[in-house]
Amino acid sequence: MVALTTGLRRGELLGLKWEDVDLSKGTLHVRRSAGRVYKGGVQVGEPKSASGRRQVLLSRQAIQALREHRPRQSQDRLLAGEQWQEKGFIFTSATGTPVESSTLARAFERLTERAELPRIPFHGLRHTYASMMLAEGVHPKIVQQALGHAKISLTLDLYSHALPTLQEQAVQAVERALEASSKPIATV
Repeated sequence: MVALTTGLRRGELLGLKWEDVDLSKGTLHVRRSAGRVYKGGVQVGEPKSASGRRQVLLSRQAIQALREHRPRQSQDRLLAGEQWQEKGFIFTSATGTPVESSTLARAFERLTERAELPRIPFHGLRHTYASMMLAEGVHPKIVQQALGHAKISLTLDLYSHALPTLQEQAVQAVERALEASSKPIATV
């Protein structure tokens, strides 16, 4: 739910710590990214780009999902006992360590199979988020910032398939403005 409603990259999602989230304000701060290092476990570092460090507003659904997740994580902590390694991460292994990206991908694949959904890669949630925002008329600059893209051209290149709807909305907006105008408009 958090991935679908924030558009975070997989590493950004796995790098989240509880200190990055303010559920009462409905915000999340992307400050780090977690990625697998070959035979070295999970490496936590900076986001992909400077624009990757950002604040993201959370939907009601994401806030609810995180509120429900926290007690489950506390239960995991109790079950793990002394094996638990408190690192503050939101999404953890059974012992509190960061989840590997491949583990998340496999878990997502099993989840979509059980739900009888089409097979999509985990990164497809990010594309779905961006496409939904653009289809709903959210300005591409806002989508760019939400995704942490360094340049708006990247956002527009990747998600141009969602823009035909925006063109229709633009024409309708011009029509409404012209209809509301009391003065006749000369044709040129």
